Amino acid sequence: MTPGQSNRAVVLVVEDDRSVADLYTEWLEGCYDVETAYDGTEALEQLDETVDVVLLDRMMPGLAGGEVLEAIRDADVNHRVAMVSAVTPDLDVVQMGFDAYLEKPVDATALHETVDRMLARAEYDEKL
Repeated sequence: MTPGQSNRAVVLVVEDDRSVADLYTEWLEGCYDVETAYDGTEALEQLDETVDVVLLDRMMPGLAGGEVLEAIRDADVNHRVAMVSAVTPDLDVVQMGFDAYLEKPVDATALHETVDRMLARAEYDEKL
């Protein structure tokens, strides 16, 4: 590890509502290294092997969350993805391939618990 690098997990917050994205980032940045993308295209540009968890808004203009998720899964990188949406999940989400689904409004505790749970699962899967 070089000077200035952190050994904390990296969370990418993808949310088109800047105030919500910035709030999620503020809630998480004390425990994780947090990056923020305000649309799907920006998210895919920022996504690399250093990202551990993606908190992905489902309904965004341009590239919607489902399209971003599909691109993540097609890249064959093992990012954990939580969809965060004001849309109540229905049968349409069954085939989407996310790791968690949070319904807005979301609070800091729910975000932390979700990220922690996904990181624990990733570590468990890695050990297997």
